Amino acid sequence: MLAPPSRHAGIPAACGLALLLATGPAGAAPAAPSLPIEEHVLSNGMKILLIPQHLAPTVSGVWIAHVGSVNEQPGITGISHLFEHMMFKGSHVIGTRDYDKDVRLIDGQELVREEMRAELSKMRLAQRRGEIEDMTKPESRTPRYRELEARFDSLVAEQRANMIKNEFNLVLQRNGATGINAFTTEDLTAYFETLPSNKLELWFWIEADRLKNRVFREFYSERDVVYEERRRGVESTPTGRFDESLNSTFWTSSPYSWDVIGWPSDLAAITKAQADDYYAKYYAPQNLTAMLIGDFDPKTALALAEKYLGSIPRGTQPVPEMVTAETPSVAEKRFYAEAETNPAADIRWHTVAFVHKDVPALLALAELLNGPTGRLQKNLVLGSGIATSASAESDARKYEGVFQVQADCKEGHTPEELEKAVYSELEKLQREPVAADELQKVKNRYLAATYRQMGGGFMLLFRYVMAEGRGTWRDADRIDQAVQTLEAGDIQRVAQKYFTKENRTVAIWTRKSGAGPEDPALENLPPEAKGMARQMLSRIDGMTDAAQVQKMLERLDAMGAQLPPEMKPAMDLVRAKAQARLNLLSNPK
Repeated sequence: MLAPPSRHAGIPAACGLALLLATGPAGAAPAAPSLPIEEHVLSNGMKILLIPQHLAPTVSGVWIAHVGSVNEQPGITGISHLFEHMMFKGSHVIGTRDYDKDVRLIDGQELVREEMRAELSKMRLAQRRGEIEDMTKPESRTPRYRELEARFDSLVAEQRANMIKNEFNLVLQRNGATGINAFTTEDLTAYFETLPSNKLELWFWIEADRLKNRVFREFYSERDVVYEERRRGVESTPTGRFDESLNSTFWTSSPYSWDVIGWPSDLAAITKAQADDYYAKYYAPQNLTAMLIGDFDPKTALALAEKYLGSIPRGTQPVPEMVTAETPSVAEKRFYAEAETNPAADIRWHTVAFVHKDVPALLALAELLNGPTGRLQKNLVLGSGIATSASAESDARKYEGVFQVQADCKEGHTPEELEKAVYSELEKLQREPVAADELQKVKNRYLAATYRQMGGGFMLLFRYVMAEGRGTWRDADRIDQAVQTLEAGDIQRVAQKYFTKENRTVAIWTRKSGAGPEDPALENLPPEAKGMARQMLSRIDGMTDAAQVQKMLERLDAMGAQLPPEMKPAMDLVRAKAQARLNLLSNPK
């Protein structure tokens, strides 16, 4: 239910939305919605955004570290995601029974780990010589390493006895907090929760405490937890390792070439000293942005922000500029995979960064191809009938972008047929300007999606968090407005510019011979829905990023109401699997 107009946060009423969407090509472009957002910079350089929305007596707080896997380098890949876990381990006062004892145990652990690293170097050399097959196997460990490992484990056991497990979460939960979580992407790491409005000061205190007084308890055992998360999410899923390999094929020089969760050899080798250095660089206040959405007074919130978050000492190390850019592609790349998945084609093109002027046109182009009335559905699924599903996505990241089209084969057709059909659709966009009415429908759908985001809750938070992490929060509003002013020539221009043969990577997926049994839930689906569900379930299994799964859920919700009845069981199955995956990834660390 909407709040009374006098307290509304700036979203037009439903009748206003209907009038805006009804604006035809001859009328003025409708204005994309925006919210009254205050931006302030605290005395230590930390930015804070205040978005009052008096819809419920709650406040959602989030802070963003402007660091993700793109800021890593070989040897420490996965460290940004590791921090997502470590930041829930507590502080000088939270998570411990005796902080001084904590310090002694951590120092003792580091001395033992230094000796263990010397043994690991010997084992790596032995593996290069062929003296051992796999240094990660227990039987490959040296006697000295096993002795040190036993000593280290006893120190960890002593530390755990001194810990108050999950106290950070417990303090918040006892004060009515929900949605305590975090996620890491290629470009950012975000931490958030929702509390009753009268607990606003608690939020400022507890977040400032874990930023200023953080303690990396159980560092090495938590590193192993992340390694196990990688094993479950990447190595043990039908397409996980293939997706990782495809990603590293697509990117040549860009650090987007490795997955957010990192390479296994790096995860096993990251040291606490490396983590401390990384934290000092990237978690300094001048590299952080806090955001509040909900029922609060901006003046009160700003005063609390300065009192608590502003007390965090300014960082002394400059944040390194990310300078490694993707090398322009000079030839088409092709990737063939036999996996336990439905035959499919996955085509990717290099595009541009989030702040680039071409992003609005690329987003509109993806919207034109997508959905029940999009060209892919009309011509590949319903028209020629060679695909069970087809979708497009424009993903503009902080430094580089990718445009992707995925299509799943209908039985009796091949991925190569789908590939040619996709090119045919894109060539039409390159040759012929989009009709005015079709472009207006795209703008209307985009505008409706923007209004849904503005409704509050996680979608609103996600909107501005992602924009702030990839550019600034203002870019979200700027891009939405730019979409409404696009002309047909803009769509044609970006289609001609980016959809070239040498700029693309093509993945051809075929089902592995003798693949194991399918998910039993697929058996009851109609044939026309089974292929789509099979492929999407496989991709969900390989997702390790909660933000990625949330984005898929939003797309599924947008599609759901417009699907034909025979596709609804498949959609329900996929949505349930995606929600379950999100819940798994969202478990508090």
